[in-house]
Amino acid sequence: MEKLTIYLDSSVVSLLDQKDSLERMKYTHKLWTKIKAGEFEVVISDMVIAEIDACENSKRDILYSYLAQIDYTIVEVDAKILDIARRFIDLGILKQNSLDDCRHIAAAIVSKCDAIVSWNFKHIVNHKTINGVRIITTREGYPNLLIYAPPMLTGDDDEDDA
Repeated sequence: MEKLTIYLDSSVVSLLDQKDSLERMKYTHKLWTKIKAGEFEVVISDMVIAEIDACENSKRDILYSYLAQIDYTIVEVDAKILDIARRFIDLGILKQNSLDDCRHIAAAIVSKCDAIVSWNFKHIVNHKTINGVRIITTREGYPNLLIYAPPMLTGDDDEDDA
């Protein structure tokens, strides 16, 4: 079975060190263990790096130490990505104040990732955005992009199904 190529948005990297959100941090660490074991190909964008750079020094150092543990590809947000990101706003899927979220999604689409992984339920991991991604990828000729929260990739999304 071929490895999934996943785009990690900043929320996933940030939740590796988020003491006020222990449950999410636990799931993020479970995903990180799978990433370190080579179960996924990982893509991030230069936006993720810029958002980490904006953190206070101690958190920034911790997050960079986590990134040093894995192999990943960095994608630069270019005109093509910005064009796709704008379509989310033009179609009313997300609003202008969510342009950065649109850029993350567009970077994953243009990079032909299988999935974007995020803890951002307000703008990314939700029904409206999932449908919007399907519309845009179909119109633009890109493969569909799956949208997951970390527990969906660690098998923890079905804990209560027993």
